[in-house]
Amino acid sequence: MELALVIGVIAIALVFDYTNGFHDAANAIATSVSTRALTPRAALFMAAAMNFVGAHISTEVARTVGTGIIDPPTGSHGLVIVGAGLIGAITWNLITWYFGLPSSSSHGLIGGLVGSALAASSTIHWSGVLEKVVIPMVLSPIVGFLLGAIIMIAILWIFRRANPHRAGKNFRYAQTVSAAAMALGHGLQDAQKTMGVIFLALYTGGYVAAKDPIPQWVILAAAAAISLGTYSGGWRIMRTLGRRIIHLTPAQGFAAETAASIVLYTMAIAAKAPISTTHTITSAIMGVGATKRLSAVRWGVAGNIVTAWVLTIPAAALVAAVSYFFLHWVIE
Repeated sequence: MELALVIGVIAIALVFDYTNGFHDAANAIATSVSTRALTPRAALFMAAAMNFVGAHISTEVARTVGTGIIDPPTGSHGLVIVGAGLIGAITWNLITWYFGLPSSSSHGLIGGLVGSALAASSTIHWSGVLEKVVIPMVLSPIVGFLLGAIIMIAILWIFRRANPHRAGKNFRYAQTVSAAAMALGHGLQDAQKTMGVIFLALYTGGYVAAKDPIPQWVILAAAAAISLGTYSGGWRIMRTLGRRIIHLTPAQGFAAETAASIVLYTMAIAAKAPISTTHTITSAIMGVGATKRLSAVRWGVAGNIVTAWVLTIPAAALVAAVSYFFLHWVIE
């Protein structure tokens, strides 16, 4: 039974990873596609490839998710807790994807794990949740907004005498690089979260020790799943990020992607924190748009997005708690 549960939880984790890919595909390529720097299919292929590469750079975020958020009991009971947490995250991903809202798959996962652990009266590392989730969740959009604005102001000053047509063409080329950097950062962040959950399932089932390295097959499986999901595309959310918040120019798209990439790399490698790529790129787009004029940003759309951000953790936690009670009744 425990082996079957481990396999089942791993399968659910990879399904979550796939939904994370198509839900967050827009994060990496929406700005490039909306400015016509890349065609949609070429952008998706590039994003999928860079996601796969990014997943192999580091495992620090995976370690945080796998051992720093909850501590479920070993055996079938702990596996039910992890599985219920994943169901909560997947459900919220699908709801926000349907409505075209760029919410955070990362925080959906954290909310799901915490919600199922609460329902099961299992151990939650609240200090880890505060330091590695809540504080970065608040700081990363603020930094993304400010950094996006600063980079855009620098571009406007440096290229103030440039020919607009030629500058726009060059920034379209530059966006190929910045979009690739953004996709690499997405793989570095989001693929690792699934690695962490799979490692948590293996640990709960007694197949690895807490200090063991992440197995290579786990890294490959998580990287492949998120890459396939990314290539399948998330067109609903892409329209929201690429056009509904602000109509982006190539220079603005380059500035937003560059700002978001810097935040993602810093948080993943230096802080080891599982931040939201969605929050980061969305806030960077808002910051870039605000340099033109505050009214250039469609703040009503931005308000709907922020509302989804606030609801993500509690909503995923609620679904996970209900899922836990159902699975507990059926399996245990």
